[in-house]
Amino acid sequence: MSAKIACDLRYPNPSIQNHSDVRLFLGLKVLLFTLLIPGTVILYFPYSMVLGSATGLHIASLLLALPAGVFILVGLAIYLRCAWDFAVDGLGTPAPIDPPKHLVISGLYRRSRNPMYQGVLLLLLAECLLFPHAGLWIYVGSIALVFQTFVVFYEEPALRKRFGTAYADYCRQVPRWGFAVRDSSSK
Repeated sequence: MSAKIACDLRYPNPSIQNHSDVRLFLGLKVLLFTLLIPGTVILYFPYSMVLGSATGLHIASLLLALPAGVFILVGLAIYLRCAWDFAVDGLGTPAPIDPPKHLVISGLYRRSRNPMYQGVLLLLLAECLLFPHAGLWIYVGSIALVFQTFVVFYEEPALRKRFGTAYADYCRQVPRWGFAVRDSSSK
């Protein structure tokens, strides 16, 4: 991609005057990112793995389909809410090349520093429950390890550098993984 196109995607046209147009543009960028990155991680690789297996795309058990369906609904809701917060509150995208301009500590980010990754992992776990393929479990474990490594060695240092004490305070109040029972904004 040329530098001009990358610049145009990162900074909306100056003729866009109002906030709703900027947020619409951000929404389109979030949608593009979602299709490319989480879409590949959640759909392309797992389904390629399952379709290439001896069992193919067959649901393992109807009993496991119910919790898998719950994981899908919850994981999708988490991801969409987080993407919304990045665009609306942070004025950016989940993509490291176009991060939010403001520290996002609203919505689910009041209870967890990484809810979007947790939503993706729930979606992947749903696939593990649906399709009997041992490779999917290894894949999910590998993705979780990649998330942990990325968060600890890239994302947190970059956020600490970018947002300083505001991010340090946030880290003291909100857990990296899991969800705090108490809302961090009530402390």
